[in-house]
Amino acid sequence: MIRIIVSRLVRVAALTAVLVFTGCGDGATGGAAGESAAAHPGEQTYNRFCFSCHQGGIAGAPRFGDAEAWAPRIAKGSELLLANTKTGITPGMPAMGLCNSCTEQDLIDVIDFMVQAATPVSGPQ
Repeated sequence: MIRIIVSRLVRVAALTAVLVFTGCGDGATGGAAGESAAAHPGEQTYNRFCFSCHQGGIAGAPRFGDAEAWAPRIAKGSELLLANTKTGITPGMPAMGLCNSCTEQDLIDVIDFMVQAATPVSGPQ
């Protein structure tokens, strides 16, 4: 009985390690049936590489959708956001957000996705 439990735990740990070190997606465009065709082009990159830090605010990362945290960064301009994404920011933002296969356009798209989420939408006045 103990061998079965240990065997299952080892399999779960191995699968978890594979998912952690390779990301949760295959990098292909598209997705599950029924996925919105109008999805933002940066959303998949965010979900694969940026979510783990920006969703929880790890190491000072501005939380996804937090307008107050993003406002001073947005005010500095998109060029600086891109430069910081490429080179990284001490203490916690690694260069390229660990997306070494990302193109500059991929980075521009994911930055735009996060900025849009943190920009309040003005309703009818």
